[in-house]
Amino acid sequence: MKIDISKSEAREKIDAFFAREEFSVEEARKIKRLAMKFKIRLGDYKKLFCKKCLSKLKGRTRFSGGYKTVVCKKCGERNRFKMDRQRS
Repeated sequence: MKIDISKSEAREKIDAFFAREEFSVEEARKIKRLAMKFKIRLGDYKKLFCKKCLSKLKGRTRFSGGYKTVVCKKCGERNRFKMDRQRS
């Protein structure tokens, strides 16, 4: 039996998931699909897992050209995130 949830309940479920310290690849995949289903933007949460293998993002970090590049330890994928420029 399929249970329907509202968009606000889905957002609460996503926030509760990312409040945890550790998560598995399967759980990350389910949460990402839930966000896509309800058109919820993950925002800064996207920086917590690898774009390719969906594991917790750990590895070598580099900063250059306005981007933060994190190389995943598990699969070797380069995850690039644009950094905000600080105004002086």
